[in-house]
Amino acid sequence: MKSKIILFGLLAVMLTACGEEFLNVPSQTSLTSEIYFQKESDFQAAINANYAPLRDVYNGGTAIWALTEMQSDNARYIFNPDLRASLNQENVADFIQEASNTVSTNVYRVNYRTIARANQILATIDGVTFSSDAVKNNIKGQALFLRALSYFNLVQIFGSVPVHLDPAKSIEETALPLSTPEEIMTLILADAKAAKDLLPAKSVAEVGRATKGAATMLVANVYMQKKDYTSAEPLLKEIVTSGEYKLMPTYSSIFDLKNKNNSESIFEIQYRQGSDGYNSSFCYTFMPYPLSSATIASLTGVTNPNTLNGNPYNIPSPDLISEYETGDKRLDATIGKATTNRAVPTTYPFCIKYLHPHTLLNFADDNWPVYRYAETLLSLAEAINEQGKPAEALAYINTAIGGSPVSIRERAGLATVTASSQADVRTAIMHERRVELAFENKRWNDLVRYGTAVQTITAYGAKIKANPATYYFPAGYNPPAAAFASINLVWPLPADESLYSPHF
Repeated sequence: MKSKIILFGLLAVMLTACGEEFLNVPSQTSLTSEIYFQKESDFQAAINANYAPLRDVYNGGTAIWALTEMQSDNARYIFNPDLRASLNQENVADFIQEASNTVSTNVYRVNYRTIARANQILATIDGVTFSSDAVKNNIKGQALFLRALSYFNLVQIFGSVPVHLDPAKSIEETALPLSTPEEIMTLILADAKAAKDLLPAKSVAEVGRATKGAATMLVANVYMQKKDYTSAEPLLKEIVTSGEYKLMPTYSSIFDLKNKNNSESIFEIQYRQGSDGYNSSFCYTFMPYPLSSATIASLTGVTNPNTLNGNPYNIPSPDLISEYETGDKRLDATIGKATTNRAVPTTYPFCIKYLHPHTLLNFADDNWPVYRYAETLLSLAEAINEQGKPAEALAYINTAIGGSPVSIRERAGLATVTASSQADVRTAIMHERRVELAFENKRWNDLVRYGTAVQTITAYGAKIKANPATYYFPAGYNPPAAAFASINLVWPLPADESLYSPHF
């Protein structure tokens, strides 16, 4: 009995001494950060998982293309009076910017999912021994790049957002104050520059991973968006002189499935056809509907075609189509036509840049290009021209640079640009960006950078309201009265998220 009393007494002392630490023992059954992030293979798995949300950022009906391409004058939707389940996407195109929109909400959440995974890696990686500094630096650099890219998406779409740089350990830490766009841009530059120093070149990196070139392009992209052309120019030239990139010989070959991650690719989102969850589906999102099974089979090559109905998004606007010069080979590689099987069959244009044969219906194989070398050349031309050197700028459009077999204009089947004044060269560069990078999520951010977004979209909206049939409204239907009433450069923060934060 005496020994039992002593035992209980010692136990009581131990419990008192341990205090709350006794209650904070890491779970031995669940994968907490204390248990999981212990060895190199854990971080290899974690960085693989860090890329996964990117597929949701760019894929599906609530993806970022709606806020960057369909929100611009490049694309519209086809109004389908028989299916009224697409109001959120239609509101994006019509500039009815509500905090409850499911598109903006999804883009917000998925980007933060990428950020959260990157934060977990960056918070724990320095406490673990790796087989080499190169392996550790590569993983850390990828996490920094993915966090920077996600914040760049967020700041361009929403402006002020909360900045999370550490894993949240309490409910309070999940609701941080908003940072200004300037503060967020500073963070993005810091992350992307650090990634640039840590990441390997494309020639030695694993296919599909973030590389030194991708991080360099991201830093330059931030400077371009800030109109800091003197800072952007040397970074863009660094990519050009690296010998890592060159233009593909034809425009259509860039997107051919045989050429994924080709010589022009700086960074692209990786998809794989099949039903295992890695497929893309945006080629279906961009089709005009309804389509017969025969048409679906001819367009996609699938072995299980079916009649499809739905709401067609990201349909090329008449304005974009008219932007292509006569003989521009990029037109036929970007925009095709299909005839719907409605009671009155109608032929519509649609984006075919990401439409290539695959096996199963809705399970496509196309990647999404985030950065490619043609954008580097166009950005460099713009940066140089904005510093008052139009003749030098044109060389990056008219001339085959470095190891490229063709120039941008030559590949398009067009004559060289002969503009000479800074203003005329600026117009030529804007034109080239619009048609070269159509449906690659560049147009809206370009309009914002040019300072012409409000003017351009206001005039564009007026044309749509005056000629609804030209912009894919059936007879008797018109855009909503609220369409284009107010052109805001950023979206309101998601209403659902405001339930969890007092700062919204």
